[in-house]
Amino acid sequence: MEIFEKCISADRMATPETPVSPATPTENHEMVHEHEMVCEHEMVCEHETVHEHEMVHEHEMGHEHEMVEHEMVLGNEIVPGNEYEMIPGNEMVLAEPQLNNVETPPSNAETQPGKRRKKKSIVWEHFTIENVAVGTRRAQCKQCKQSFAYSTGTKVAGTSHLKRHIAKGTCQVVLRNQQNDQLSPYSAPPKMTGYGGSNGATPKRRYRTASTPYLAFDPDRCRPEISKMIIMHDYPLHMVEHPGFLTFVQNLQPRFDMVSFNTVQGDCVATYLREKQAIQKVIEGVPGRICLTLDMWSSRHTVGYVFITGQYIDSEWKIHRKILNVIMEPYPDSETAFSHAVAACLSDWSMEGKLFSVTINQPLGDAAVDNLRALLSVKNPLVLNGQLLVGNCLARTLSSIAQDAFNFVHATVQKVGDSVKYVKTSESHEEKFIELKQQLQVPSTKMLALDDRTQWNTTYEMLLAAVELKEVFSCLDTSDPDYKDAPTLEDWKQVEILCTYLKTFFDTANLLTAPTIPTTNTFFHEAWKIQLELARAAASEDPFTSGLTKIMQEKFDNYWKSCCLMLAIAVVMDPRFKMKLVEFSFSKIYGEEAATYVKAVEEGIHELFLEYVALPLPLTPTYVEEVNGSSMRQQEDGQGLVASCNGLGLTDFDVYIMETTSQQSRSELDQYLEESLLPRVHEFDVVGWWKLNRMKYPTLSKMARDILSVPVSTVTADSIFSTVFKEMDRYRCSLRPETVEALICAKDWLQNASVDTSPAPIKMEVPI
Repeated sequence: MEIFEKCISADRMATPETPVSPATPTENHEMVHEHEMVCEHEMVCEHETVHEHEMVHEHEMGHEHEMVEHEMVLGNEIVPGNEYEMIPGNEMVLAEPQLNNVETPPSNAETQPGKRRKKKSIVWEHFTIENVAVGTRRAQCKQCKQSFAYSTGTKVAGTSHLKRHIAKGTCQVVLRNQQNDQLSPYSAPPKMTGYGGSNGATPKRRYRTASTPYLAFDPDRCRPEISKMIIMHDYPLHMVEHPGFLTFVQNLQPRFDMVSFNTVQGDCVATYLREKQAIQKVIEGVPGRICLTLDMWSSRHTVGYVFITGQYIDSEWKIHRKILNVIMEPYPDSETAFSHAVAACLSDWSMEGKLFSVTINQPLGDAAVDNLRALLSVKNPLVLNGQLLVGNCLARTLSSIAQDAFNFVHATVQKVGDSVKYVKTSESHEEKFIELKQQLQVPSTKMLALDDRTQWNTTYEMLLAAVELKEVFSCLDTSDPDYKDAPTLEDWKQVEILCTYLKTFFDTANLLTAPTIPTTNTFFHEAWKIQLELARAAASEDPFTSGLTKIMQEKFDNYWKSCCLMLAIAVVMDPRFKMKLVEFSFSKIYGEEAATYVKAVEEGIHELFLEYVALPLPLTPTYVEEVNGSSMRQQEDGQGLVASCNGLGLTDFDVYIMETTSQQSRSELDQYLEESLLPRVHEFDVVGWWKLNRMKYPTLSKMARDILSVPVSTVTADSIFSTVFKEMDRYRCSLRPETVEALICAKDWLQNASVDTSPAPIKMEVPI
């Protein structure tokens, strides 16, 4: 209080050496009235020593910052009396010094008003003054445009409430900018600069953060963030007990009580359960059926982990894919492993009666297929007697065929790989190779790269680049005597043939790596081309071509037989092709027997359509809402008609509708097939087309939605070209199966929470 009184008396005193001259008020000065007290540049009324309920204890000598000997609290600030001023926010800035010749207004009330002094408070960096009425001014925040009281007549509100708006995060715009920029609340102090005058006044310092509000530490907020960090980045749960991490956290925030392994495990499971509730609501609201993919992972402990992914089209006609379960199977090679996993998934997500198809990452034996179909026939209506229920993974099929092709010409592939390795593992060898390429003027722009034997596309690309540079390899031994065992002309010919037939496989697999989820109809085009090309090549007179393609054809023919009907029905649902492409492609593949296979597709699609007519899906919450909304509108539009119909008994009419629906619905499919084809265009969104035409084809659109959502691959984009099956790492195998499922599923859900998987918009103007 002693320092405070000195400050008040110093402000009330006028400097005798400096005469007071009246001046016209300007925008850059503020009027200092007779009853106003100014301590440095803060306006403080006589009774304002501690703002509101804030208290300063005598024993508090410093918190986070060093405090000077004498302090007072002005407007939510700790203002030292000697050298420094403390302001919330922790940033050190310089306060302008008190000049010796500060003009003060005269004490005589009848004299002309004093000269307005320049505003020195930091709040004017963030506020502007507006004259809203005669004698009334308000301060407006530059960031959020919120207005605050400043002066009415001769009464001035001060700046304490303005500081609180900026420094304590009340201004939402400043707070949002701080969160976006992720700035540290600890900023370096600005440079100390001198001020005018020769009095050598030392500038004072203050701690503040003008643009970054102070955020209080919240330990309850940190725990969920740690669990999300572990989930999103696959960190081990035990990292919270690692000494290095503990030291880092203690130095970062000593007030945080570090969690244990059991605690963070519980937090991760809690995050999973919270996200699962949201996904459960989405699954319940899916208007159509759901397709599953099963991907079996191996482990060091001879147990398997089945990754079950659901793919579906929602009520907005957008296609989605989510991991639903990760189920540990003690006996992964048993005939009941997959059926047990599917049964657990259907029970967990209450999807009985909504399953449409199952795609598996490996061929199943007849007994395993029978077990799966028998299980599902109890809890799920079979579609086409189960013909569409089980399918093989296209990505695994392509990878297996490519690996067989490389093994067929293993010696040649090894020789070319050694030549590439010779060039790429030595800078001097590579320089000689590039120099020779320039001398020979080889036009190829491809760059040599070593392959990864676990990714067959890298081997294909290595061979493709090497075969374009075969001329350089053939002459390399002349400029580099150390280069030996170069591939022969026959070797290069075999590589060219191999790359020719692998190109179609490579292009098809690339479609599976697209950021958006491809629809099923896309792969009929690729599959029938591969089947036709391999069939023709297998009949080649060249023994090498015939031997190579027969190995490839054998495996792909198995895939074609198991998935041909599904792919054909899917392409019929594409209004650009319908049955015409099926007829054309089958005539190329089967020749005179094509009519038999075409008839099988026609009968299958009509039978499937009748199933949708006879066995409609139960109403989902989304559809119930639509139906109720429609009923409410009908009641509002025709209450009299509804009232007149009550009691008439329309049961017979309902029976009539059910009896005649079959005939009407069949004509719906026939009408679609008889209409002319749409122009073939780039980026055609077939799902979007059915959304636009769902009122014209109410039943057929539901069938198309389910068929077009059938996944052809069980693996993620980063494993499309993989030649090895996935294996669960040793650390996750040491965790409980429930924890493993929580970590993997929660990561997938959090990552894909904001990803838009909708196909490209329909474009009808660009012909192919």
